[in-house]
Amino acid sequence: MSQKSKFTSLADLKKSMGVEDSPAEAESGVVYSTSQGRTCPDCGQPVVACTCKAPQAAPGDGRVRVSRETKGRKGKGVTLITGIPLAGEELKSLAKNLKQKCGVGGTIKDGVIEIQGDHRDLLVQELIKQGYDAKKSGG
Repeated sequence: MSQKSKFTSLADLKKSMGVEDSPAEAESGVVYSTSQGRTCPDCGQPVVACTCKAPQAAPGDGRVRVSRETKGRKGKGVTLITGIPLAGEELKSLAKNLKQKCGVGGTIKDGVIEIQGDHRDLLVQELIKQGYDAKKSGG
Protein backbone atom coordinates (compact mmCIF):
# COMPACT_ATOMS: atom_id res chain seq x y z
CA MET A 1 0.00 0.00 0.00
CA SER A 2 1.35 3.35 -0.95
CA GLN A 3 0.62 6.46 1.05
CA LYS A 4 0.39 9.77 -0.74
CA SER A 5 1.89 12.74 1.04
CA LYS A 6 0.01 16.02 0.96
CA PHE A 7 3.36 17.83 0.75
CA THR A 8 5.04 17.88 -2.64
CA SER A 9 8.20 19.63 -1.52
CA LEU A 10 10.21 20.56 1.52
CA ALA A 11 9.03 24.15 1.06
CA ASP A 12 5.38 23.03 1.42
CA LEU A 13 6.21 21.17 4.62
CA LYS A 14 8.07 24.19 6.04
CA LYS A 15 5.15 26.49 5.17
CA SER A 16 2.74 24.22 7.02
CA MET A 17 5.02 24.36 10.07
CA GLY A 18 5.40 28.17 9.85
CA VAL A 19 9.17 28.08 9.17
CA GLU A 20 10.56 30.71 6.78
CA ASP A 21 13.08 29.78 4.09
CA SER A 22 16.47 31.39 3.66
CA PRO A 23 16.91 33.14 0.26
CA ALA A 24 18.93 30.18 -1.09
CA GLU A 25 16.30 27.66 0.00
CA ALA A 26 13.46 29.76 -1.43
CA GLU A 27 14.92 29.36 -4.94
CA SER A 28 15.27 25.58 -4.70
CA GLY A 29 12.54 23.33 -6.04
CA VAL A 30 11.55 19.69 -5.96
CA VAL A 31 14.56 17.43 -6.45
CA TYR A 32 12.87 14.07 -5.92
CA SER A 33 9.26 13.02 -6.14
CA THR A 34 7.99 9.60 -5.06
CA SER A 35 5.67 9.46 -8.05
CA GLN A 36 8.17 10.62 -10.72
CA GLY A 37 11.62 9.94 -9.27
CA ARG A 38 14.38 12.51 -9.80
CA THR A 39 13.27 15.81 -11.28
CA CYS A 40 15.17 18.53 -13.11
CA PRO A 41 15.67 21.57 -10.86
CA ASP A 42 15.30 23.96 -13.83
CA CYS A 43 12.12 22.78 -15.55
CA GLY A 44 10.57 20.51 -12.89
CA GLN A 45 10.12 17.62 -15.33
CA PRO A 46 11.36 14.07 -14.60
CA VAL A 47 15.07 13.79 -15.48
CA VAL A 48 14.35 11.25 -18.25
CA ALA A 49 11.91 13.68 -19.92
CA CYS A 50 13.93 16.87 -19.33
CA THR A 51 14.85 18.79 -22.48
CA CYS A 52 16.18 22.03 -21.00
CA LYS A 53 19.80 20.80 -20.93
CA ALA A 54 19.71 18.97 -24.26
CA PRO A 55 22.12 20.42 -26.83
CA GLN A 56 20.29 22.63 -29.27
CA ALA A 57 21.27 23.29 -32.87
CA ALA A 58 22.68 26.76 -33.38
CA PRO A 59 20.15 29.17 -34.83
CA GLY A 60 21.16 30.73 -38.10
CA ASP A 61 20.26 31.68 -41.62
CA GLY A 62 21.13 28.27 -43.10
CA ARG A 63 24.54 29.31 -44.35
CA VAL A 64 27.70 27.72 -42.95
CA ARG A 65 30.53 30.22 -42.60
CA VAL A 66 34.20 29.23 -42.60
CA SER A 67 36.60 31.85 -41.23
CA ARG A 68 40.13 32.14 -39.87
CA GLU A 69 41.00 33.61 -36.49
CA THR A 70 44.19 34.17 -34.46
CA LYS A 71 42.78 36.23 -31.59
CA GLY A 72 43.80 34.92 -28.17
CA ARG A 73 45.96 32.14 -29.59
CA LYS A 74 49.42 33.76 -29.55
CA GLY A 75 49.42 34.22 -33.33
CA LYS A 76 48.45 30.63 -34.12
CA GLY A 77 45.61 30.51 -36.61
CA VAL A 78 42.51 28.32 -36.42
CA THR A 79 39.69 27.85 -38.88
CA LEU A 80 36.23 28.43 -37.39
CA ILE A 81 33.12 26.78 -38.83
CA THR A 82 29.89 28.42 -37.65
CA GLY A 83 26.22 28.07 -38.51
CA ILE A 84 26.09 24.29 -38.78
CA PRO A 85 22.52 23.16 -38.04
CA LEU A 86 23.61 20.12 -36.00
CA ALA A 87 23.96 19.41 -32.29
CA GLY A 88 25.38 16.76 -30.00
CA GLU A 89 26.80 13.58 -31.50
CA GLU A 90 26.06 14.63 -35.10
CA LEU A 91 28.20 17.75 -34.68
CA LYS A 92 31.00 15.72 -33.06
CA SER A 93 30.92 13.26 -35.94
CA LEU A 94 31.11 16.03 -38.56
CA ALA A 95 33.99 17.69 -36.70
CA LYS A 96 35.87 14.40 -36.54
CA ASN A 97 35.48 13.84 -40.28
CA LEU A 98 36.63 17.39 -41.11
CA LYS A 99 39.67 17.10 -38.83
CA GLN A 100 40.61 13.83 -40.54
CA LYS A 101 40.30 15.43 -43.98
CA CYS A 102 42.69 18.19 -42.91
CA GLY A 103 44.98 15.89 -40.93
CA VAL A 104 44.97 18.18 -37.89
CA GLY A 105 43.37 18.53 -34.49
CA GLY A 106 40.51 20.69 -33.36
CA THR A 107 37.61 21.03 -30.98
CA ILE A 108 33.99 22.12 -30.62
CA LYS A 109 33.20 25.16 -28.46
CA ASP A 110 29.64 26.48 -28.11
CA GLY A 111 28.48 24.87 -31.36
CA VAL A 112 31.47 26.24 -33.33
CA ILE A 113 33.97 23.80 -34.82
CA GLU A 114 37.60 24.93 -34.48
CA ILE A 115 40.17 23.28 -36.78
CA GLN A 116 43.86 23.97 -36.19
CA GLY A 117 45.55 25.87 -39.02
CA ASP A 118 44.24 27.65 -42.12
CA HIS A 119 42.18 25.10 -44.11
CA ARG A 120 39.35 27.32 -45.34
CA ASP A 121 39.45 26.30 -49.01
CA LEU A 122 39.52 22.55 -48.27
CA LEU A 123 36.79 22.82 -45.64
CA VAL A 124 34.45 24.88 -47.85
CA GLN A 125 34.81 22.29 -50.65
CA GLU A 126 34.18 19.42 -48.24
CA LEU A 127 31.13 21.05 -46.65
CA ILE A 128 29.63 21.76 -50.09
CA LYS A 129 30.17 18.08 -51.02
CA GLN A 130 28.24 17.11 -47.88
CA GLY A 131 25.31 19.33 -48.89
CA TYR A 132 25.85 22.43 -46.76
CA ASP A 133 25.58 25.97 -48.13
CA ALA A 134 29.11 26.97 -47.12
CA LYS A 135 31.15 30.06 -47.89
CA LYS A 136 34.38 31.69 -46.78
CA SER A 137 33.90 34.60 -44.46
CA GLY A 138 36.12 37.39 -43.15
CA GLY A 139 39.10 38.20 -45.34
